Amino acid sequence: MDTTQLLLTIVLTISTIFAIIIGVQLILVLNDLRRVIKKANGIISGFESMGLGLEHGLSEITGFLGGFRSIMKIIDNLTHKYDEKKLKPAD
Repeated sequence: MDTTQLLLTIVLTISTIFAIIIGVQLILVLNDLRRVIKKANGIISGFESMGLGLEHGLSEITGFLGGFRSIMKIIDNLTHKYDEKKLKPAD
């Protein structure tokens, strides 16, 4: 075997081994990245559901306050009419 062929075979073998090692490492890194993205997605989903719950709670509070305001207007109108009848002189 010629020295050039021997050197070329050695370089090609070493390059192939490095390419295989880099490929395996790349697969491991991509798997870790996939796990991290899944965890982040779970955390984001948790925050989203918490936000929706908070939004629902705030809409209920707003509805309650709107109903309370309506009741107060009705009471105010009734007391205002009662006061007008009380102040009217008798015929």
